[in-house]
Amino acid sequence: MPRATGKTRIELTGVESDEQPGLTSPGSLLVEMPELGGGEPAGATDNRLIHGDNRPALAALCAEFEGQVRCIYADPPFNTGVTFEHYNDGDDHGRWLQAMAVRARLFHRLLGADGSLWMHLDDNEVHYMKVLLDGIFGRENFVASVVWQRICAKKNRALISGSHDTLLVYAKEIGAWRRNLIPRDAAQLGPYKNPDGDRRGRWQSVSYSVRSEDAERRAIYRYAIARPAGGESLPPAGRHWNGLPDRTAALIADNRLWFGPKGDRGPRLKLFLSEVQDGIVPDSWWTSKACGSNQEAKREMLRLFPGVEPFTTPKPERLLERVLRIASGPGELVLDAFAGSGTTGAVAHKLGRRWLMIERGEHCISHVRARMLQVLGGEDEGGISSAVGWRGGGSFRFFRVQPG
Repeated sequence: MPRATGKTRIELTGVESDEQPGLTSPGSLLVEMPELGGGEPAGATDNRLIHGDNRPALAALCAEFEGQVRCIYADPPFNTGVTFEHYNDGDDHGRWLQAMAVRARLFHRLLGADGSLWMHLDDNEVHYMKVLLDGIFGRENFVASVVWQRICAKKNRALISGSHDTLLVYAKEIGAWRRNLIPRDAAQLGPYKNPDGDRRGRWQSVSYSVRSEDAERRAIYRYAIARPAGGESLPPAGRHWNGLPDRTAALIADNRLWFGPKGDRGPRLKLFLSEVQDGIVPDSWWTSKACGSNQEAKREMLRLFPGVEPFTTPKPERLLERVLRIASGPGELVLDAFAGSGTTGAVAHKLGRRWLMIERGEHCISHVRARMLQVLGGEDEGGISSAVGWRGGGSFRFFRVQPG
């Protein structure tokens, strides 16, 4: 397909060096390679795939996007001491922390006031990273440690079989950060029904009695309630009704107390789906059932690249969907500086977010770019595609980091 001619050059100077923080490295350039972009029209899109070291790339992006990124997902090498096919995951602990400090400061610059960082690690470095990020973002801006169940299988030779990773969540400014609710899934919507044809729509019932902490003071809340089919109900022992007789009468008049399909049961309070908050408050325990696993992610990669050995620890699309739904909205900018297999960009694109991805290995072209072309073409039918009704579309630009 036709491409814009020429190369876009973004100047980069004054970047802190990994070797000696505080010193600067020579200037570098982000040079656009129009022939490696995807979709039409690519020239105007903010979606960018960058091939090269993420330190100079992040500094270059600050010139254009400082203070504009809503969500940063960072999945750096865990520093496990193992050499994988696509990267070396073993470095001196001090050098690893030093390199991550440089990048974390650049993350802080790129985030908007209402933005957040989601730093994904395992037990090898996560506790040291927590202290490092406290110093850069401020302890007051720490939100939570999210625990993701990445595997279910047990390692019988381990002293304790590890099954989780941790995502450290930091807000740029805790008072400005807005988190979104998690949309209810089919199981969470299941209890909402409408057996009595109420005009207000689907509802579920909850107990109309509450525990009596002070039985003597709450005695006036223990009274008989007449059932529509006859007879009366008293609250169970140690409990009282959640309202005085006047409130109960008003609820009955408004058809908000449910006495069962035959009107012969104790009262329960009707909660209408239309009147509760539009989603679930996120918690810090993310199961593989809800967010996928490493094994699920490997299957996703094999569907995209049959016959190719998948990444050792890819992340499933459902995990990134959870992060991006909580931390961003449609049209907002998402960044992943350790793109790996490209899951963040794929999910962001399908959810209608703008995205920036950086990856230094050659798999930036062989895997990440190839994956994004499949997403654009609607050929990626795995991951969250069916759940969000993805059919393809959009575009991205491709850049390389080159010495200035």
